[in-house]
Amino acid sequence: MRATLIYGRGDVRVEEVPDPVLREPTDAIVRVTRACVCGSDLHRYRGMDPVDEGLRIGHEFMGVVEETGADVGSVRRGDVVLVPFLWCDNSCDFCRDGLHGSCRNGGRWAVGGLDGGQGEAARVPQADGTLVKLPVGADDPVIPSVMALSDVLPTGHHAAVTAGVGKGSTVAVIGDGAVGLCAVLSAARLGAERIVLLGRHRARTDLGRRFGATDVVPGRGAEAVAAMREATGGDGIPHVLECVGNTEAFETALGGVRDGGTISRVGVPQYAQARMDFDVFMRNLTITGGVAPARRYVPELLAEVLDGTITPGEVFDLSVSLDDIADGFRAMNDREALKVLVRP
Repeated sequence: MRATLIYGRGDVRVEEVPDPVLREPTDAIVRVTRACVCGSDLHRYRGMDPVDEGLRIGHEFMGVVEETGADVGSVRRGDVVLVPFLWCDNSCDFCRDGLHGSCRNGGRWAVGGLDGGQGEAARVPQADGTLVKLPVGADDPVIPSVMALSDVLPTGHHAAVTAGVGKGSTVAVIGDGAVGLCAVLSAARLGAERIVLLGRHRARTDLGRRFGATDVVPGRGAEAVAAMREATGGDGIPHVLECVGNTEAFETALGGVRDGGTISRVGVPQYAQARMDFDVFMRNLTITGGVAPARRYVPELLAEVLDGTITPGEVFDLSVSLDDIADGFRAMNDREALKVLVRP
């Protein structure tokens, strides 16, 4: 089969790889019908050292079940399924606590010889716990919004939930990428009254307004912090959702959050150290977030996606074939595209 491999900075190729086969009775084989390019994929695209043998890549996908192991009971051949960005058993003690990223029997795609999502098919471990059976066809018009459930919508939702956003909240969202925009949508869905979106790209912030942002702050650094504080009479914003993952974004969150407030970090961190000095200690801040338990959130969010209450699929502004996925990576890297949908 064909699959995407990355060989180094800016070097993405589609090549022939072995077809996936069942290895455990809890496995399923899924023929991929849609995949995505994720902002976190760009970290390797921008900075990976060259390798002689390409590495598999991709963790957001959906498809049709082709084959199941003897112990799989929740899906069968022909079912259309969503695949969250982490695989898990959805039954261990960590999963029951909503910590699917810590599943005792789970893991990540394209790691340890496992298939990535940016290919024609994939072996899915722990299929009963991982796969979400869908009541729609593989080419239904709602599929882009369903695909957002694989990663970006649950991640934005996780930011809002862990930050304690609720009815009447004042929220800041740092970042106008797909996760940040889904965080705006999630905060609005949870009842936030005021949502300040920090972003500089007009098409994206316009979408953010459609998703529920009440204010847009195009500045960065000290300018952004000043705007966050001005929006709240100088106090700062109680709920800050950091959806970028770099040092500047985290420093902006620290500068603009209200004393006693909460910062939720869901942008994949691109830094090893963060400021946690005496001044931060004195402010009684809660710093939370982390990897989203997508499998936990999907059932709750799927119903509203299917009935059109929320339309996170609007974050996809470019669709490419698998053969042209390198163009999708380039477009996202060059900010010509917000989020890329891939059709194998």
